[in-house]
Amino acid sequence: MKKYKPRDKVTQKMTQDGATEQNQYTGESENISGREKQQNFSRSLHFSEEELANPDLQKYIRKSEKAADKLEAAQENIPTKKKLTRKRTFDEAAGKGKSKLHFEEVEKPMPKSGKKNLASKAAGGVGSTIHQKVHGKVYEVEKENSGVEAGHGVERAGEKVLSTSGRTAKRVIRHHRLKPYRELAAAEKAAMKADTNFLYRKTLSENPSIAGNPLSRFWQKQRIKRNYAKDLRTAQKTAQKTGGAVKKTAEATEKATAFVAKHWKGGIAIGLVAMLVMSLMGGVASCSNMMIGGLSTVAASTYPSEETEMAAVEATYAGKEQSLQYKLDHYEEQNPGYDEYCYQLDGIYHNAHQLAAYLSAKYEDYTLSEVQAELDRLFGLQYKLTEKVTTETRYRTETRTDTWTDENGETHSDTYTVQVPYTYRIMTVTLKNNGLASILPSQLTPQQLEMYQIYCETSGNMPLLFGGGSLDGSPSTDLSGVQFVNGTRPGNTAIVELAKNQVGNVGGQPYWSWYGFNGRVEWCACFVSWCLNQAGYSEPKFAACTSQGVPWFRDHGQWASGNYTDLAPGDIIFFDWDGSGDADHVGIVIGKDDTTVYTVEGNSGDACKIRIYPLTSQYIYGYGLMNW
Repeated sequence: MKKYKPRDKVTQKMTQDGATEQNQYTGESENISGREKQQNFSRSLHFSEEELANPDLQKYIRKSEKAADKLEAAQENIPTKKKLTRKRTFDEAAGKGKSKLHFEEVEKPMPKSGKKNLASKAAGGVGSTIHQKVHGKVYEVEKENSGVEAGHGVERAGEKVLSTSGRTAKRVIRHHRLKPYRELAAAEKAAMKADTNFLYRKTLSENPSIAGNPLSRFWQKQRIKRNYAKDLRTAQKTAQKTGGAVKKTAEATEKATAFVAKHWKGGIAIGLVAMLVMSLMGGVASCSNMMIGGLSTVAASTYPSEETEMAAVEATYAGKEQSLQYKLDHYEEQNPGYDEYCYQLDGIYHNAHQLAAYLSAKYEDYTLSEVQAELDRLFGLQYKLTEKVTTETRYRTETRTDTWTDENGETHSDTYTVQVPYTYRIMTVTLKNNGLASILPSQLTPQQLEMYQIYCETSGNMPLLFGGGSLDGSPSTDLSGVQFVNGTRPGNTAIVELAKNQVGNVGGQPYWSWYGFNGRVEWCACFVSWCLNQAGYSEPKFAACTSQGVPWFRDHGQWASGNYTDLAPGDIIFFDWDGSGDADHVGIVIGKDDTTVYTVEGNSGDACKIRIYPLTSQYIYGYGLMNW
C-alpha cells in the first residue's frame, strides 16, 4: 500500500548568520546565504591546537581566557531594560506581511553626569532667589528678638545639613549605579593586556631572534599593543555590520604581529632613520624625539607589576624572615632539655629591590598568588638552618657520707667526695644566609638576567616602593653638628664595651625602670639611653624612636641617612622593620667593615643581643652620629 506524507513546508527567514531555509515538516535548517556562521566572540582571540599545545604559551593562554571570562561576567552585570520594538513577519496563511510589537531586553546606557537642564536651572534659580529674600527679611528683624535669631540659626543649620546630606546621597547613589560600568571598563583593560601579552609571547616563541636587547623587546611589545588596539577599535566600529568583525580583528592582529616579528630589524632601522630625519628638521623635533626615546627607556626599566601586588610579595617574604627570627629568639624555650646551646648565626635580611627585580625579570607582571611557590623555593635556597646535637662525658663532684657502728655500739660517719660521670648534651644551631645576590642570577636565563640587572640598577624606577629615602631625591644627611677630629670620627670604645657587657639580659631590667616606667615597655630605646647615661652622657635620652630619638639628632645636625658609611663605635642606629617610613627600633653601633655593620640591641626578642647587617640593608632607617 502506498504511503502518503504531507508535502514539505519550507520557510525562509533572515538571521544573524544570514538567510536560512527551514523545513517545517522535518525541522531541518540550512544556511542558503553562504555566510560563515557567526561564532561566539566573547573572546577577541581564538587559540589554535598548536598554540594550545605549546608549553611556553600555556600561562598566557590561561591568563587571556581568565580575563575574557571576567569580561563576559562584567558584561552580563550591565543592567538591562525592556524596550518596545516592532517586528515585521510574514503570515503565509494570509499571504501578506504584518507587524508585531514585542519587548526586547537591551542594555541600559551609562547614567549621565546628572547636570540639570535649562528649565531645572531656571526653576532652581527662582527658588533660590525666593529663598534668599525670605531669609533677608528674617535677618532684618532677628536682632530685635533673640528667640527669632535662635530659631533662624537652627533653621539655617538644618538647611545646611539637609543640603549636604542630599548631595552626599546623590553621589553615593550615582557611584553605586556606575559600579557595573567601572567593572566592565577595568575588565576590558585587563583582557586587552592579557591578549597583548599572549601575542607578544607567541611572537617570541616563533621568532627567538627577537629576544635580544631588552629595549628592542619593549619596542616590539608596544608596537604589537598599538596594532592590537587599533584593530580592536576598527572591529568595534564595524561590529554591528558584520558578525565576524572581532574574529577579523584577531586575524589582523596576528598578521600584524607576524609582520613585526619577521621584519623587526627593518622596523627598528626605519624608526631610527625617521628619528634622524626629524632631528634634521629642527631643534624642537629633535628634542621631542629625545624625550620620547628617554620615556621609552624609562618604561622599559620600570617594574611592570602593580605596586600593591609587589608590596604584598615583599611583606610575605619579610614575614617568613620574621618567623625564622622568632624561632631563633625563642629556640631554647621551644627546644628544652640541653645543657648548652651554641649559636652560629648569619644575619636575617634581604634586599627588597633585588627580589622584585628577579621576579619582574622572570615573571614580568606577577601577583602574590602566582609567585608564592617561588618565594618558598627562594627562601629555602637563601636560608639553611641546621641543628647538631653532640654529647660529652663530663664529671661532677658529689659529696657522700658513709655511716658505721663500732664494737661499742657508737655510730660514726665519714664524709668524702667522688667524681661522678654524666652525659653533657650540647645543641649547636647554625643559620647560613647564602644571600639573594649570589642566588638569583643563576636562576635566570641570559635574557632574564639582562633585565634583572637593569631593574637592579634603576630600582625599577620606584626607589621608594619599599620605604626609605626622601621623596624629592635630596640627601637626608645633616653633618652640621658633627665633630671631626683630624677629619675622622674616633668613636667611643668605652660605651661599646659597656653595651656588650649587657648581652644576655632578658626582660629589659634595669633599663626601663631606670627611665621611669613602672612596668615593662618596648625597651630598645631605654637600653640605648641607659648605656649613654652610664657612660656619662645626659643626652640624648629617649624612650621612643620616631617622636624623640630621631628628632633630637636631626635638630642637632647629627643625622645621617641609611646609606651613610663613615660610622664610628658608639653611634646610634635606627631601623624601620615594617617599611612604614618611620623608625621603630634602635641599637648601638659597635663596629663596621667594608660591607657590614655590627650592633648591640636591646629588646631584640626581649633580650640584649649582638646583630650584624649589610651596610646596604633596606631596614636601616638612619644613624644618630654621636660627638665624644
